[in-house]
Amino acid sequence: MHEPDAAARQLLAENEALRARLEHLVEQAGHNHEIMRRHQAFDLEIVAAASFQALAGSIFRLLPVLSDLDIVTLALVDPGADIYTVMHRLDVDFDALPNLMFVDDAAELGFDTAPGAHPRPRLAPFAPDAQRALFPHPPPGLRSVALVPLVRNGRLIGSLNLGSTDPSRFTPVLGTDFIEHMASIIAICLENVISNEMLKYIGLTDALTGVYNRRYIDRRLVEEIARARRQGYRISCMVIDIDHFKQVNDSVGHQAGDEVLREVAARIRAELRMSDALARFGGEEFVVLLIDAELASAAAVAGRIRASVAGRLVELGGGQRVAVSVSIGVATLGDFERDHAIEGVAQHLVGQADTALYRAKENGRNQVVTGA
Repeated sequence: MHEPDAAARQLLAENEALRARLEHLVEQAGHNHEIMRRHQAFDLEIVAAASFQALAGSIFRLLPVLSDLDIVTLALVDPGADIYTVMHRLDVDFDALPNLMFVDDAAELGFDTAPGAHPRPRLAPFAPDAQRALFPHPPPGLRSVALVPLVRNGRLIGSLNLGSTDPSRFTPVLGTDFIEHMASIIAICLENVISNEMLKYIGLTDALTGVYNRRYIDRRLVEEIARARRQGYRISCMVIDIDHFKQVNDSVGHQAGDEVLREVAARIRAELRMSDALARFGGEEFVVLLIDAELASAAAVAGRIRASVAGRLVELGGGQRVAVSVSIGVATLGDFERDHAIEGVAQHLVGQADTALYRAKENGRNQVVTGA
């Protein structure tokens, strides 16, 4: 048998190399297909997110695993803290989203925000001093970052910030098409969910005073009773009524009466914690829900509210001033028996506070009465 000559050996070697190359390409194609499949699944999940909490949670939970990242943060442009305020009032748990930030001005994100400019991603080594605001809790050994603008309709709405301990992961010479595409989808989802949450908030808010409406407090009370049953804390309720409000309207007019309602709502809210809830039930009546509050502490808060309203004249437009007082009924939920329907328990609690309010009015108004 003759040994293969040099040309044959070279041909065999080339064939082996081609076969190995083909196997590598097939393997790479399969790997790329899996990456694409996972990214498509990610896109579908964030598109389907029905709330801000769910969307932000999905981004922070899935994206680091999906893209082999050591950290992902999100900074949203929020002048006046409008987004933050609404999300907080819709019970978004910001403690569960430590890598979410809000900035007052788009310029704080470091992109070109000149009129007509198209912000571009910035891929660079991690610079702790310059980028600490976008990575407030950087993992040990963070080496390279991609700062990707979130743009909708030509407006910079935020920044998606990706970080890796691999110094070669994000460098200025790398292409950015893929991360720009991902950022565009995230930007669309953020804009949509924030708009929907704003509409939800408007539907749960009293247009005149800016506090919650009855629809919200009815829903919130049911949720809090269920949570209180599980965790064993007390819930207290106040029903607050502006004394002789018809006389206020008759003496200063309905427009000034609206100013009184807004001012009283503001004074009530100033005495409450962030966890508490204030709603206008209609007319001149407000309801306050106090979380984790015994009757004595709720009565103390009610006393501060009464004193705040009565202690200072309400300034009206045109230099007018009017004296206003409120009567307050307070009740505390102490019955967590599981054979009582939550809706009935909620109605009973408000009813107890309302009965206490009636006694306060009967006793001369401008006072706090606690229910049994």
